[in-house]
Amino acid sequence: MLIESAAAALRQTFSPQLRAILWKSLGLTLGLLLLVWLGLTRLIQAFQASHHISAQYPILDTLAYYLAGFGLFVALAYLMPAVSILVAGFFLDDAAEIVERTDFPGDPPGRALPFGTAMLYAVRFAGLTLLVNLAALVVFFVPVVGVAAFFGANAYLLSREYFEMAAARFRPLPEAAAMRGAFPLRTLGAGGLLAGLMIVPVVNLVTPLFGIALMVHLHKRLSRQGRLPPPAR
Repeated sequence: MLIESAAAALRQTFSPQLRAILWKSLGLTLGLLLLVWLGLTRLIQAFQASHHISAQYPILDTLAYYLAGFGLFVALAYLMPAVSILVAGFFLDDAAEIVERTDFPGDPPGRALPFGTAMLYAVRFAGLTLLVNLAALVVFFVPVVGVAAFFGANAYLLSREYFEMAAARFRPLPEAAAMRGAFPLRTLGAGGLLAGLMIVPVVNLVTPLFGIALMVHLHKRLSRQGRLPPPAR
C-alpha cells in the first residue's frame, strides 16, 4: 500500500496538473530558506564584529568563515522540515483537490479547511518541529545518534502533520488524529519516506508537494479498509 501510494505521489508531483503548484511551492520554499540564511548570516557577522575577531585574529576569522558556511548548511538541513510543513499548509487544499479529482474521480471530493485554520495548524506544528530539530541538532556530531535522532523525530512529526492535514479534508481533526493512530506503522512508514527525502539536497525541495500527494493516496487507501467509521463530514 505504501509503495503504491509513493509511486502515485511521485507521478502526481511532476504531472502537468500540478506543475503550476510545484513551481510555486519551490519558489516559496527557496524564499523561506533564503530568509533564514540571510538572518543566520547577519547573526554570525554581528557576533564576529562584536568580538573583533577580524582585527585581532585574522587566521581565526578565515577559519570562522568556513565553519560558519558549514554550520549554515547543517542548520538549513535541520530547519527544512519546519519550512516544508509551512509550505505544505499553504498549498494543501489546492494540491489535494487536484490529486483527488484526477486519481479518485468517483469518490466524493474533500472539503477545504478554512485557510486561517489550516495555516494556524501548520504554523503551530512547524514551531514544534523546529524545536524538536533544534534539540536533534545538539547531538549532530555524535556518531549514529545524530542521524538517528534527525530521522526518527522527523519521521514521526512529518507523518503526523501531513497525514492529519490530508485526512482533515474528510474528517474532523480529532478523528483524523485517531485514524493516524489506528494505522501507526503505515503512516510512520510514509513519514520515514519524507524524512529520508529531507536528507537529500535539492530533492528535499519537492517534499511539500510530494508529501501532500502521498498522504492523500494513503488516506484514501486506508479509508477503504473499513476498519474506521465513515468520514464525519
